[in-house]
Amino acid sequence: MTTLVVGIAMYLEGMAVSTWVMGAGGLITAWFVFGWFRDVVTEGVKGLYSDQVDRSLRWGMIWFIFSEIMFFAAFFGALFYARTLSVPWLSGEDAATSRMLWDSMALDWPTAGPANAGMEWQPMSAWPLPTINTMILLTSGMTLTVAHHALKAGNRAKLIGFMWATVLLGMIFIGLQGYEYYEAYAHLNLRMDTGIYGSTFFMLTGFHGMHVVIGTLMLLVITLRCMKGHFQPESHFGFEGAAWYWHFVDVVWLGLYIFVYIL
Repeated sequence: MTTLVVGIAMYLEGMAVSTWVMGAGGLITAWFVFGWFRDVVTEGVKGLYSDQVDRSLRWGMIWFIFSEIMFFAAFFGALFYARTLSVPWLSGEDAATSRMLWDSMALDWPTAGPANAGMEWQPMSAWPLPTINTMILLTSGMTLTVAHHALKAGNRAKLIGFMWATVLLGMIFIGLQGYEYYEAYAHLNLRMDTGIYGSTFFMLTGFHGMHVVIGTLMLLVITLRCMKGHFQPESHFGFEGAAWYWHFVDVVWLGLYIFVYIL
């Protein structure tokens, strides 16, 4: 991981060797991650985990999700600060701030900010793609819940079917978000450098999209494990941990849909 971070830093500095360092760091990180997960799966299947270890794993997942909540809270806070405080202040609500920084500037959200006030661009509408993606993600949460109940009931066919449906819905969400980004760049002139709106839009939706990719990969692995019979109705924390993460991703998207696309 250190090698990967150093490679990214070198890339940002424009160093020629950065690509090789990042590649090596990525391979090392992937090797350790896959090795660790392989050991966890093997130990779980062999029944080597005691009740205390199971509780430790659950608390570890809870704290991990809490850290993710704080991660997104910082970005939502940046959006709140820009919309509720900075834009009104620069538009004259705070006379001193307006006069000293951007005198006589009038801004309304969504805006690219004073420095890019003359840019020609359009904000992303809530319809149709974001609304369709919201319905897809909420449906995936329902199919995952049905699969969980099927696992606890010992209905293996229903479990596997609804797990594959959840993975498919996650992949559709990722594809539609990629198309949304294409529309933003190609037709709306909405880019990451489109001032404060562009930076907050891509920061929030981009990091969420990354979490959807990770969650979909987790669910894919869990689905394959379900097909191998790794989980039992009374013992399946690997499944539950992935489900917790996916439901967290659902909730974050609802916040994004309301505060980024609608309001």
